[in-house]
Amino acid sequence: MNIKIHRIYDDDVPQGYHVLVDRLWPRGVSKDEADLDGHWKDLAPSNDLRKWFDHDPDKWDDFRKKYLKELSKHKKQAKGHLEEVSQETLILLYGAKDKKHTHAHVLKEYLEKLK
Repeated sequence: MNIKIHRIYDDDVPQGYHVLVDRLWPRGVSKDEADLDGHWKDLAPSNDLRKWFDHDPDKWDDFRKKYLKELSKHKKQAKGHLEEVSQETLILLYGAKDKKHTHAHVLKEYLEKLK
């Protein structure tokens, strides 16, 4: 299985099994428009971690470590989600403006180690 990440607001979403990996629904995107195969909010950063990070690039390394620790507590859910994927390519969709410092990169890394 290939895993890719893509910003939900950007055009040209790659073909594959599309899941939103944000805890909060992205503003201005309707559920019909999103056309998702899943919403894996249980694998998104906790509200406390999300608020603490606040998309501050200076906190990225610490955020990454803390988020990986959170994900390790959800290993069973993550494996279950991966088993649901019915296509060769999994697309992790997120809404953050910063394409470099988004939790989707960390989640992709974590899921690739599980498969």
